[in-house]
Amino acid sequence: MKILTTKSLLILIMSSLFFVSCAQKEKVQEYNKPALYWYNKMLKELTGDYLEEADDTFTSLESEHKNSPLIPTGMLILANAHIVDEEYELANYYLDEYSKRFGLSKNIDYVRYMKIKANYLSIGYQYREQQLFINTIVEIKKFLTKFPDSPYIHLVNDINSRLLMGKASFDKEISELYSRLDKKNASKLYLEKAKKDWETPEEIGKIKVPWYRAIFENY
Repeated sequence: MKILTTKSLLILIMSSLFFVSCAQKEKVQEYNKPALYWYNKMLKELTGDYLEEADDTFTSLESEHKNSPLIPTGMLILANAHIVDEEYELANYYLDEYSKRFGLSKNIDYVRYMKIKANYLSIGYQYREQQLFINTIVEIKKFLTKFPDSPYIHLVNDINSRLLMGKASFDKEISELYSRLDKKNASKLYLEKAKKDWETPEEIGKIKVPWYRAIFENY
């Protein structure tokens, strides 16, 4: 009787695992399930931190049950999950889709707040994403006008203050740059812009960035 060597045994085990894995992948093919099945499966995957799989499961829910009342709830749950995972583009995708399809729902102010929050959290660098700064501030103004009694108004106001302070800090830095270049008119212009966003920009401390980013972002 031929005795297997250690090397042969390892190869046999690895081959078995490969074929078992392939067989499991083939068995995962599912379709024609009730809406609640897909919804519960999505929640289970999110609980296990399988966010990509949860996205796929939601796609199945949406494909097989287009008018299910579980779809809007699923969208908001996935949007929140992607924000927690710092995947802001995907979060915004779900929030935008929700706004398009369920824009008349009673909790649309929550959806708008979540989009503002996602955009705010995605601003990662001091001297970058300036257009996102401006766009988010515009969205905040719309929110404050349209939903003055929203329970999320104070959270939106807090984000607004932080963004305005950041924008004022940016304009103040430009003002100081022009001052060093002895361009007084330009320096005054940007200082006035800073004061429009924050009444006392001189109180705003300089934002500290790591040295490896500072060499690219400092003037």
